[in-house]
Amino acid sequence: MKQLFTLFILLFISQLSNAQQNTNLVFFSEQGQQFYVILNGIQQNVNPETNVRVTNLIQPYYKVKVKFTDGITPDIDKTLNFNPGTETTYTIKSSNKGETVLRWMSEVPIAEAPRPMGGQNVIVYHDTPLATTVTQTTVISNTTTNPTNSDQMNVGINVNDPMTGGANINMNINVNETGMNTQTQSTTTTTYSSTTTTSGNVGTVGTVQQSGYVMPGYNGNVGCNGYPMSESRFNEVVQSIEAKSFDDSKLTMAKQVINTNCMTSNQVKRLMLLFSFEDTRLDLAKYAYGYTHDIGNYYQLNDAFTFESSIEELNTYTSGFRR
Repeated sequence: MKQLFTLFILLFISQLSNAQQNTNLVFFSEQGQQFYVILNGIQQNVNPETNVRVTNLIQPYYKVKVKFTDGITPDIDKTLNFNPGTETTYTIKSSNKGETVLRWMSEVPIAEAPRPMGGQNVIVYHDTPLATTVTQTTVISNTTTNPTNSDQMNVGINVNDPMTGGANINMNINVNETGMNTQTQSTTTTTYSSTTTTSGNVGTVGTVQQSGYVMPGYNGNVGCNGYPMSESRFNEVVQSIEAKSFDDSKLTMAKQVINTNCMTSNQVKRLMLLFSFEDTRLDLAKYAYGYTHDIGNYYQLNDAFTFESSIEELNTYTSGFRR
């Protein structure tokens, strides 16, 4: 009986420990559509993004709404379940029927999750609406002491909502009074507050920002604006992928690294050569296009293919790629 009681206590402690573990969710768009992430009815990111990581989630499931800003793609509503203490990645992609869907891609313990890099928006989960900061400035001018029969006070108020991009309200009040002629102008502006963070699960509402990178000797079109992965970090990634036994596991890890980093065409090609099958290389090349800096050099990937049909298929994909 005592052993049974002890086992019960251990199981209870284990469940309590798991319940207290935080979870991360990553959402990214393969086709580059910008979107807002709304969890349990609360919008998480201030600005529309293509790659969003929400950290410090404490519940085992959330009602998720992905709201697109292109005016074309229908919003996605879905309830997501995930394991505590993990980082789960979901991809926004086109299904075989041409519909935009949210699909599970991978799950790793948070301790093994890659660092946020490139243009990924990192947000600590909040269950209250985004805060606003209101600044009001009053300017008083043209004040005289000469009495008139038609003295006038003008008050003008302009309110702009950056979240909707419109909603202008103008108000003018004229007051006739014998005495002093006073003109008052009041301007009210509303801005949404945010806190910028550079990495990890730190801060409140943040965006991982980097200054524009200029690749030496390259002046073509740019796919991602962040700094490409360093060679030392890339070599570590290659070693980790090579250590996997199965191509499916290798491909999952490669995509997970790509979706949180900015790559070079040469790095993408080297990742492709880690796989033996043509279809896998083609899949990886398509996936990495939206996360590659020097897309003008993407033709270099052709050398990694055996068949001309693969080259043609990749060219068709990149030509129709939407950012």
